[in-house]
Formats: sequence, structure tokens, C-alpha cells
Amino acid sequence: MVTEMSGALSHLRVLDLSRILAGPWATQMLGDLGADIIKVERPGRGDDTRSWGPPFVDDMTGDAATDAAARSAYFCSVNRNKRSLAIDITAPEGADILRQLVREADVLVENFKVGGLAKYGLDYPTLSAINPRLVYCSITGFGQDGPDAARAGYDFMIQGMGGLMSVTGEADGMPMKVGVALVDVLTGTNAATAILAAVMHAQRFGSGQHIDMSLFDVSVASLANQALNYLVSGTAPGRLGNAHPNIVPYQAFATADGHIILAVGNDSQFRKFCQIAGLDGLADDPDYATNKARVMNRVALLPTVEAAMARQTTAWWLQNLATAGVPAGPINSIDAALHEPQARHRGLASEIADDLNGAIPTVTSPMRMSATPPRATLAPPRLGAHSREVLQEVLGLDAAQLDRLTENGVIATPS
Repeated sequence: MVTEMSGALSHLRVLDLSRILAGPWATQMLGDLGADIIKVERPGRGDDTRSWGPPFVDDMTGDAATDAAARSAYFCSVNRNKRSLAIDITAPEGADILRQLVREADVLVENFKVGGLAKYGLDYPTLSAINPRLVYCSITGFGQDGPDAARAGYDFMIQGMGGLMSVTGEADGMPMKVGVALVDVLTGTNAATAILAAVMHAQRFGSGQHIDMSLFDVSVASLANQALNYLVSGTAPGRLGNAHPNIVPYQAFATADGHIILAVGNDSQFRKFCQIAGLDGLADDPDYATNKARVMNRVALLPTVEAAMARQTTAWWLQNLATAGVPAGPINSIDAALHEPQARHRGLASEIADDLNGAIPTVTSPMRMSATPPRATLAPPRLGAHSREVLQEVLGLDAAQLDRLTENGVIATPS
């Protein structure tokens, strides 16, 4: 019986044919909110990221066939709250079983090349005829149409091609990618949002639809103010290191013993900063009194601010700026970030019970909901761990049928 505490999406079943990061990120979000995520994987290898390590949560054996199906930290970061069905969709019987599962599903997510699933009868036109309410989400590098539609797309190359790297890095240095596969993450988040909107439409009007998610589209759309800076001015923004294109002073500064981020967001905060920094009168100077003036006179202002920041320690600045209500913060390593008092209070690092290891670490979902909070109930699955369970539960297959499918290599379970 579905209850309020079962999860906001506990009524949804999702077939997840995606791998790597963008698709699994989207389906993990849905799984955190209670959806039944059936992760469809290739027998033998599974999701490519299972072997993207070290580190691994499972002991490695040195056997290629076994280790390829292991659980790397990378894999575990995007595959909690899912059940693994290892099935060979290239086999006619495997593809037919998946079509039967589609009849009982609300959503299908895939990131095959454009047209790649048509040869197995698993494309949107075929499956929507089987289940007209199906929401079918395709995630590709460049979308389902256009001159680059057939090209493979990976986060790193898309960060460059989509403009993100042109505004990341020091002005006189090499363009830099973001330290995580941010375009994949943003694509997954956009995909989850689109899926939920399409599900609501299907529930209201009885018809599903095809969602066309492109890493390239997301990369360009995520340029936000930087894209509009160009469209309004006609001048493409460049790299400013840690500085902000539209706000000053809003960047990292060296202190007497380290570095700090100073994020002055308005003129009142700038006045308070000047009082703390001993820069009396600077906030009354017409060249610096307003943010517009400070942006226009950035080059003249910053040396004065830099000299002031270097006179005190990071701790001194953090304490005094916080007291005055001027936004500032440390530049943490990942371990320091996860050990921040606020991170500890919010429980951002947590664990999921696991039948092999006792527990597996995870980063807690940031979605805080009072009635139906996200939950981490299923550890990232071993390859095929739920093959028999899913087919018995959803399609009603008996033990003899499951044994035959296993013997014929159509499905697989953990060794």
C-alpha cells in the first residue's frame, strides 16, 4: 500500500537504460523520491562506470570478467535506489521482455546514439504504440536532430564546445574545465525536471511524449548571465579567474596566511567591508560607490582591496566579515567541506546499508521535503542483483522460466 511516507514518486516505475553520468543522475534523483528504478544493464559488463576506478567499494579479484561488474565509487555516486536487471537486449527474447516491461512502466530513460535502439524495436515510436502513456527520455551529446546529431558527446568536450571553458580559468592561462562533470550533472537535473513535467501531462491527458535532452543544449543554456552578457553587449565574455563579470569585489583574495572568498553583493555590503578593512572614504568615492562604478573601475580598485586583504589572516577576516554581515567563506578541500559544521548538521555525508560491505558511503540528496523526503534505501546494486526479482514481480515469470532465461544468457545474476 502506498502511503504518504513511501516517497512522492512511489507510484512511478522507471526503466533506466542509461549509463555513465547524465542519465543515471536523473534516475537517481527520481529514485531518491521513491520511484521504482529498474536499471537495465548488459550482462557481463553492465554500466561502463562500474570499472571506473579506483577507488572501489568491492574487493577487486583481478579477474577481468568479475571486476568489470564491480562497483566503483564513481558508479556508486549515481546509482543508489535502483534495482539492476541484467538482460541482453540484442537477443530477440531479451528485447521482447523489455517491451513487456514497457507496458508496466511510466518512464524510460536512455542515452544510446540517435536511432541506436530502433534496430531492437526499443525506439520511441515502437514503444509508445505499446504504451501510449510512456514518457521516453533520450539523452545525447547534441540532440536528436541537427548537423551534429550523430556525433558522440562527452562532458569534457561539451564544456569546451558549449562555451563554459571560455569563461573558466585565469585570464592569461589555459581554458579550464570545471572540476566535476558539471554538464552531465546539469543535463541529468534538467532531464529529471522534464520527466516529471511530462509525467504530470500524461497523468492529466493520458498521452506520453518523447523528451530530447542534449548535453550541448544544456551547456549553452547553463551559461546564464554570461550568455546574456554577450547577447546584450555583443562582446563575448572572457576568463576572469575567480572574479565575477558583473559584481565587484566578488572573488578570491589572498590573506596573510591563505585565501578567502569575498562576495560583496551590494553597495551596503561594500560600505561595511570598507569599514572593516580600514578603507575609510572608499565607499564614498564616486568611482567605487556603486556596483556599476566598481565594475567599470575594477582594474583600479582591486589592488587596493588586495593590499587590505593581505594584512589580516583568513580567520580574522571570516570572523569580522561574518559579524558585519558581509558574505565571505573559506576555500575548502572536499574533505573539509564535508566536515564543515553545517555539513555535519545537515548530514550531507551518510551511509546506505549494503549486503556485502555492511554499508556504503553516499552524499545525501539536497532535496529537503517536509512530508515526503528523499530516502536512500537501496545501495548501488551488483550487476543483475534483481534480475529474477524484477521479472517475477513485474511480469509474473516463474522459477523455471527464469532458469531457462539464465541458462540461455538472456538474463544474468551475480556470480
